[in-house]
Amino acid sequence: MARLDSSEIRVRIHERIRKKLSGTPARPRLCVFRSNKHIYAQIVDDSKGGTLASACSRDADTKGGLKNGGNIAAAKAVGKMVAKRAIDKGINDVLFDRGGYIYHGRVKALADAAREAGLKF
Repeated sequence: MARLDSSEIRVRIHERIRKKLSGTPARPRLCVFRSNKHIYAQIVDDSKGGTLASACSRDADTKGGLKNGGNIAAAKAVGKMVAKRAIDKGINDVLFDRGGYIYHGRVKALADAAREAGLKF
């Protein structure tokens, strides 16, 4: 049997999470994607299949004071930005989808920053 690399393992974990977690219009899903250089977050309504709000470390709004897009400071900035954009659209409650990543480091920093900015999950 062939060995799985870490990205394949993460995808399997993410699929297992997604079986149990689905965003609704009342409570959309805040999903996170993390790469080595950047971090991305989007709020998704799975019943319509559309993105309601998003932010990433590559955006001009978040990129301004950041030296690097793949660290905890960038994750905090993205968390604040996605929460601000969601609240502007009237979204206060979300489900957090960690994307198969361990709830630690950048993923945890993004979630904590989104909570501090006013999102409830």
